[in-house]
Amino acid sequence: MALHTDIPTRAQVEGLLVHRAPCSVSIYLPTGRLPQDAHANRVELTNLAAVAIGQLREAAASDDDIQAIEDAVTSLAEDDDAWTEMADTLVVFVTPAAMQTYRLPNHLGEVVEVSDRFHVKPLLRTATFPQAAFVLALAAGSVRLLHLSADGPPAEINVADLPRDAWDSSGNHVFKEREGRYLRLVERALRPVLNGQSLPLILAATEGVAATFRTVNTYPHLAAERSAGNPETTSDADIAAAARTILDEIYADEVEATRELFDLRRSQGRAATDVSEVARWATYGAVDTLFVDIDESLSGSIDEASGEVRLDSEDDAVNYGVVDEIARRVFLAGGRVLAVRAGEVPGDGPAAAILRYAPMA
Repeated sequence: MALHTDIPTRAQVEGLLVHRAPCSVSIYLPTGRLPQDAHANRVELTNLAAVAIGQLREAAASDDDIQAIEDAVTSLAEDDDAWTEMADTLVVFVTPAAMQTYRLPNHLGEVVEVSDRFHVKPLLRTATFPQAAFVLALAAGSVRLLHLSADGPPAEINVADLPRDAWDSSGNHVFKEREGRYLRLVERALRPVLNGQSLPLILAATEGVAATFRTVNTYPHLAAERSAGNPETTSDADIAAAARTILDEIYADEVEATRELFDLRRSQGRAATDVSEVARWATYGAVDTLFVDIDESLSGSIDEASGEVRLDSEDDAVNYGVVDEIARRVFLAGGRVLAVRAGEVPGDGPAAAILRYAPMA
């Protein structure tokens, strides 16, 4: 089964972040994966687009620009092929000149934003915590690569040149030598499939096989010393359940470790939780790591030079998400952005930052 996600690369994310053009519309639509969900998905896309069109009309956008955006969204809604293979969230970035779409393996909230820039913060959740993984079910007698999404059954991925088992890879009768060659061939066959990917790779293997595979692995996102079970005695459904637990543990460990670092840096005067302060340090390129609440929305603007924040009481086609803009500035300055859920941001606000250095008194 093929993967039906379109996770953006870092270069694509950067392209979205630097985009500037009037009448830029961002739509995040939670989608059902089943064929019978297609109609409801299309109707909701049309409804969300209507909200954006309303904002554009209120901002006195040109009729030609509005018509171009309506035509693009309508074309997508009427494209039968586009709705046959959905993930968990459909993201649409559309201007009068072009449209980009992504199918994400994360459950993201419904969003409509209209401005001179795209609303990218929710997309960073996928870059931070994809809620998906590859699982390599590896044993001497069998091997298969699975794709694990946030929900639903695991899907086996076709891998060219993957050996069937250890005996298929070599005629050598000394098992340890045969096992080593087998695992190297498995690793080599996986490279074209995993190249350019950033999802964690979780092993489902016995301790010995897993340890040997780790010595030949070249994929940089192989999960730490955890196993989703023995694939020769465990069903794919049970492997998937164990792998999801491992994935949650990986992300929880990452967030907790970064929160502990935040506490340390705060004691050293190298942290901020006030949005205005965080925006200023982000503008100066002084933020090393940024926590942002993926669901929090503060409409307004940030001065390009000083980082001064102005908040607005309502969303319109001119202002934008302040926290989204903070994330953009940190990301483009080479900082790390952790798009997390409410309660995971230190200080329980919409944003918190670890600074590269302590501000001068």
